[in-house]
Amino acid sequence: MTLNETSITVDLVLLTIRQGALQVLMIRRGIPPFEGRWALPGGFVLPGEDLDEAARRELREETGLDPSAGHLEQLATYGTPGRDPRGRVVTVAYLALLPDLPAPVAGSDASAAGWRPCDEVGDVAFDHARILADGLERARAKLEYTPLATAFCPPEFTVAELRAVYETVWRTRLDPRNFHRKVTTAEGFVEATGHTALRDRGRPAQLFRRGPAHLLHPPLLRP
Repeated sequence: MTLNETSITVDLVLLTIRQGALQVLMIRRGIPPFEGRWALPGGFVLPGEDLDEAARRELREETGLDPSAGHLEQLATYGTPGRDPRGRVVTVAYLALLPDLPAPVAGSDASAAGWRPCDEVGDVAFDHARILADGLERARAKLEYTPLATAFCPPEFTVAELRAVYETVWRTRLDPRNFHRKVTTAEGFVEATGHTALRDRGRPAQLFRRGPAHLLHPPLLRP
């Protein structure tokens, strides 16, 4: 495809926690440029199409997944000349935080799609390494002052499962008792469901759901 004027694309940084690791959804490009290279899912915005609509469409077309199961937000806009060898292309990147999902199915111009550990993506197409790095930092920062860590959890979860999310995304270990105190005293962060479930070593653990808060007071700062 040859471009004679500025075109707009959307790219998606889709993060989930699988097998105890923070993973990102990648697609192997089936067409030039960068045919055969891994890239973030995305594509051109169609005439008359809203950016959010384009992001959801590209996700469905290239992977068969839908971000409505988790959190989706605009990340940043990238327009460095030469970022796309086909011509002048500006991309609007989106960040999605999703609970554990099944393996995606490739489609459209993707020859393969799969979850890959964020620290093992290797050499990727376009400027997607930069976009992924920005998405990871946004996710790590937002876990400090918003309850979005719950987007990686099922509807009901234990404090230990929530702590595992923070430890995985922040790549650090947290003191269990201190974390439990901070989570349960932060106004509106989590709410007890009144139920328990068997977890570690068969012991019952209290179940929680996300509360109504949009910001955490006080924030949970990274070590």
